[in-house]
Amino acid sequence: MPYSFRLTTTIPASPQEVYDAWLDSLAHTEMTGGEANVSDEIGAELSAWGSYISGRNLELIPGERIVQSWRTSEFGDEHADSIITLTLEEVEDGTRLTLEHSNVPDEHRSYEEGGWQENYFEPMVVYFTERKQAAAKPSPKKAAPKSAPKHAVKSTPKRAATTTRNAKRATGAKSKRAAPRGKAAANKSKGSKGKTRRVVAASPARKRAKPTRRKSGRGKRR
Repeated sequence: MPYSFRLTTTIPASPQEVYDAWLDSLAHTEMTGGEANVSDEIGAELSAWGSYISGRNLELIPGERIVQSWRTSEFGDEHADSIITLTLEEVEDGTRLTLEHSNVPDEHRSYEEGGWQENYFEPMVVYFTERKQAAAKPSPKKAAPKSAPKHAVKSTPKRAATTTRNAKRATGAKSKRAAPRGKAAANKSKGSKGKTRRVVAASPARKRAKPTRRKSGRGKRR
């Protein structure tokens, strides 16, 4: 004959988190390790553990209660669907989950004797514990690239440009002032009588080499 049983466990998550994970295909799959296809709509069909479990949503109260029909591929045609009722209650350590499984075929007592604990409760505790630890762990911060202070960035090019311009100006002014002195010194020299005469210095660029005198075979004129 069918029978019923009740199990209780504590999950390290809020009632709403447990509720959402149970009715989400991806979260349910990650939470149990078995492929699931579930929904959060009343009347929707469900499957879990790769279609080993099948059923339907019968009653849903967000964050408080989930009621589903539940049968496995081991149920015979003579077996009606069993019913699971999950009641979620907030406690200090998270959520007290109370599972009532009714209309269970007598030959399937393994669900009460370890099946729910090994395939759901224990993996759920690990799943939510790891999520909590990951959320609490600070993400590594990337070091910001070092940059020069704003005043240095703005002033350095300006200062360098000013220095360059000043250097050019100073050099140019010096050359212009020095040129007349050098020219006068080069073009003026005093003779023995005290008179000044102009001496034109040959430019190195225009200076021509002295022509080489060819030696003739003829002798000197007498």
